[in-house]
This record gives sequence, C-alpha cells and structure tokens, in this order.
Amino acid sequence: MKTESAFDLGAWSARHLDGVERALERWVTAEAPAGVDHGAPAELVEAMRYAVLDGGKRLRPLLVMAAWEAVTSDRVGADATRPAVPHEAALRAACAVELIHAYSLVHDDMPCMDNDVLRRGKPTVHVKFGEASALLAGDALQALAFELLTPELEGMPAERQARLCRLLARAAGSAGMAGGQAIDLASVGVSLTESQLRDMHRLKTGALLQASVMMGAACGDASAEAQAALKTYGAAIGLAFQVVDDILDVTADSATLGKTAGKDADQDKPTYVSVLGLERSAAHAQELLGQALAALAQSGLRNTQALQGLANMVVNRSC
Repeated sequence: MKTESAFDLGAWSARHLDGVERALERWVTAEAPAGVDHGAPAELVEAMRYAVLDGGKRLRPLLVMAAWEAVTSDRVGADATRPAVPHEAALRAACAVELIHAYSLVHDDMPCMDNDVLRRGKPTVHVKFGEASALLAGDALQALAFELLTPELEGMPAERQARLCRLLARAAGSAGMAGGQAIDLASVGVSLTESQLRDMHRLKTGALLQASVMMGAACGDASAEAQAALKTYGAAIGLAFQVVDDILDVTADSATLGKTAGKDADQDKPTYVSVLGLERSAAHAQELLGQALAALAQSGLRNTQALQGLANMVVNRSC
C-alpha cells in the first residue's frame, strides 16, 4: 500500500469537490435530476438550496469518491497513478449522502431539537425561512437523495440502486442517524458511560460516515475482504469525527467552527470531553485513526491514499 506522503489530498479534494458542487447546483432545483420540471414552489427550492449549497466540508461525498476510487483502481489492469473519472453512480451517491446530511442539519438546528441559530457561518434555515419552511426543506432534501439514487440509466442497474438505497436508508433511519439523535435528546442532563456514549455516536454521526464509505465501495466491485476492511475503516473514522467534534466544541470559537461553540456544555449534553476529559479524548481520537489506517493496510486495496488522507484530516482538523 502506498504511503500518504506522495499524495496531494488538497488537489485530490479540490477536483472532486468541484464535481460535487456542480452536480448539487444542477440537481437541487425545481427540476427532477432527469430534467423534468417538478413545479416545486420557488420558496421551498430556495430554502433547500440555502441548506445545501456554498458551505460544508463535504466530507461524506469525499469518502464516497475515495472508496469508489480505491475499489475501482484495484481492478486488474487499472492504473492507480491516474486520477479516476467519477462514474455516474459514484457522483449520485456522493450527492445523495450530502443531501441526507444537509437535511439532518436543518432539522437538528430547529427549536424542537438543538435550537441553534448558526450553521456553516450563516443563519440556520429556520432562522432565515421560518420553522415550517425549514421542516419541509429537510423533508424534500431527504426525498431528493433517494431520487438521485434511482435514475433510469443503463450504467446504474436496479440491483446497484437498491443496494445504495438500502445502505443510505439504514444509516439515516432509526438504526442509524435518527436513532442516535433520539438517544442524544434523551441524554440531556444524564450521565453516560463511555460505552453508552460510543453507542450513541456510532448511530448519530458514525453511521452516515460509514455508509458513505460503503456506498462508494458499492459503486464498484469490491471483494468481500475489501468490503470488511472498509466497513471497519468507516466505523473508526465515524467515531473519531465525533470525538474531535466534542473536543473542538470546547477549544474552538464560533467563528472558526461556523456554528455555536460550547453548545453541548450549555445544554448539559454528555460528550467525550465531559466523560473522558480533554487529554484522553484527544488520545482516543488518535487511537481511532490508527484503527482506520490499520484496516486500510489489511484491505488488500492498492490505492487508498485518499482514504488515508481523509482519515488524517478528520482527526487532525481544527474546525
């Protein structure tokens, strides 16, 4: 497996981010992804676009692309040194998972949930458009995600569409993100053990990050060995992301984060910092990074530079 030192994560990310941004700009409109006018209300579409465009790390789409490249370049005769051109399925999967993430943020920020007024450095959707419009925008983004995954395209057979939809639905639903959010809301003011906290965040945050990796793999032809390793990798970075998020919530300011800093402490929510302390939380994030990189080393895949780079970025980020 090649080391990360010769890999330019910034250039790689910029190339894929450009494609994802252009696709989101094209697909989050009043028209269906196939170009058919839905006749959607302009105000609703404006709120949807506000929630999705011009902001965010786009980590989940990048994980889709990195996993897709890893399994695609591993095919016999593939040249791992040449940048891959995203397959339609991979681009749609990348955008679909970002739409689910965006919808979750819209709903999480509402007064009935986390009641936040700042997201990605700008007013949250319910502040800008009102609570009812924010609720509907989130609903519409969720539906659009699955519409993206079910096009009438020869290169995207029904079996692949079904697998992608299953991965995304499970990660977003009661056994994933929504279930973790429910546990989170029920845990305000409650002391959790490290095991309970880990279980909550594996659902709330980790499930969608892990699904991003597995959806990328599902757009190619990954071996059973590679799929198992990527699943382990996704679980490790999914949890690491939340550990670092909890650290940044108490060490960074709102301007740096693009959202309200110190919110968890103000709401008396259990976090890794409150359970483990700052130093142990930082050490745990590094342990999870080691687990992720070890899984890639055991995957049998030759081109995992992007996945390595993203794992390092997740753990060592400052915002």
